[in-house]
Amino acid sequence: MGVGKSTVGALLADRLGTGYRDTDADIEVMAGRPIPEIFIDEGEAHFRELERQAVHAAVVEHSGVLSLGGGAIMDSGTRKLLAGLPVVFLDVGVNDAMKRVGLNAPRPLLAVNPRQRWRELMEERRPLYTEVARVVVRTDERTPEDVSDAVVEALDLPSARPSGHGAVAEPRPTGSDSPRTPGGDGGSGTGRTS
Repeated sequence: MGVGKSTVGALLADRLGTGYRDTDADIEVMAGRPIPEIFIDEGEAHFRELERQAVHAAVVEHSGVLSLGGGAIMDSGTRKLLAGLPVVFLDVGVNDAMKRVGLNAPRPLLAVNPRQRWRELMEERRPLYTEVARVVVRTDERTPEDVSDAVVEALDLPSARPSGHGAVAEPRPTGSDSPRTPGGDGGSGTGRTS
């Protein structure tokens, strides 16, 4: 939440000359309504089931940059599915996250006391993000272009177009697949870059 995964994911896909897919958008298409309405009308458990289905389908069908919602990482099946893929955890601090998300944004899990709830979610999710991530890229006070550059550099990916921005990341062993990013409430993912 608030990490910029959709913007970074689209930029990264463009930079790599590949397709971009966001599982949150897939869920909305599947359900025929926005995610906040799914939470309100059907509850979080129903949303998480739709999310599991969307993530599985996207990982199997899509070979480009894939962004996952922040809570997708909570599912053990999703973590197993991401194992071995070039997953990037886009990590952001609470201040930058609140600036990006805003306090009025339709984020069901941040409806009450957003700063405190964001911290709680990150405390719960961060270990899972880092468990599956090949690299962690901080997004605080960085442009989406800088973050995209950092992902390309950290994963040592060939770029279809140069960008010329610098990069800082915490590298882990690399592979050759497109990046996946699990979206996070402090971190987000662009699968094949929660």
